[in-house]
Amino acid sequence: MIEFLTQYIAWWHWIILGILFIIIEMGTGTFITLGFGVAAVIVGLLELLFGMNFLVQVSLWLLLSVAIIAFLFKYFKKQPTVSSSGQSDQGLDTLGTVTKKIEQHGRGKVRFDTPVLGNTVWHASANQTLETGERVKIEAVNGQLIKVAPVSNS
Repeated sequence: MIEFLTQYIAWWHWIILGILFIIIEMGTGTFITLGFGVAAVIVGLLELLFGMNFLVQVSLWLLLSVAIIAFLFKYFKKQPTVSSSGQSDQGLDTLGTVTKKIEQHGRGKVRFDTPVLGNTVWHASANQTLETGERVKIEAVNGQLIKVAPVSNS
């Protein structure tokens, strides 16, 4: 069986398989199929240059796939950091504009420049009165309420 596969599986089969995996990756964005695809293209090129037994090709493909996927996850997959409260701090460095006046220790609304934890408009509180149109920064997130402070002009 291995002799049959070695004889009839050519280098271009690996290249086509790799391209198919890379195309699938465009729709998923998981890095998994990208690793499979890049590894298949590499195996195809090595098969073209050196000629290998099918068992060696599959073994090399598996090893390269694992190595490439590990590399991609280590260096390119952005993981949001989590504070001790258990909430992600992704987007907490963005600024916002008050859209509904916030009375001191009361509630109002703020629209942020970029989404904060998935939303751009949040109910907000502050330690001082903030007028509509005033620029603010995030001090803390308390459940569904964000505590804000004015942006200092220093």
